[in-house]
Amino acid sequence: MGLELSGRARLAPKGGSVTEGAAKIHLETDHLIVRGEVRAKILLADILEVTVRGETVTVRHAGGMLSATVGGVAQKFAERLVAPPKSRLEKMGIGKGATVVVLNFRNPEFTAELKAINATVFTRAKADSELIVLGVENVGDLPRIAVAAKSIAPDGALWVIHPKGTEGVKDTTIFAHATQAGLTYIKVARFSETHTAEKLVIPKSKRKRLARTNG
Repeated sequence: MGLELSGRARLAPKGGSVTEGAAKIHLETDHLIVRGEVRAKILLADILEVTVRGETVTVRHAGGMLSATVGGVAQKFAERLVAPPKSRLEKMGIGKGATVVVLNFRNPEFTAELKAINATVFTRAKADSELIVLGVENVGDLPRIAVAAKSIAPDGALWVIHPKGTEGVKDTTIFAHATQAGLTYIKVARFSETHTAEKLVIPKSKRKRLARTNG
């Protein structure tokens, strides 16, 4: 999930009219969205310069200028704007040489990314898996969450990848199945334009008991 701020914004597009007013500013993986009395969507790749003066951040981009007054977090906001975006694998905590179990999910780009970091990939669940990636494309796939949960190591994680939008599987439905399987939700990440990733883990209160049982 990206940074979300409230404040005032002034938008001066090239060849357009200046607008100013209250706004909510959302910093996502690859773009900046402004909603409210001022509305804009700016690709981070189009940002040319970011400056800070007091509580105001000014963004010069390919389409014009945006100034946002966001209070004491202005410097932090500016730093986030110019920081290199995390890769998909970094957001999911998958590092070089990782061992990953991928179930019911086919994505050539994701597979290539795993190969590039020399990850060891299995397509069948293994006991005490540190990291499982599970595709849930429709409601018929939801029971797979409980099955995958049985293979997670006490301190491991299950990432559920599901479609966005009204045609996709609702996150609340995924969370309900996760709870029934003894898991809890701790993080969401943007996987792609069409899919979202939800991170599920075993609650800390249950991990010691599982470790003793497995030992």
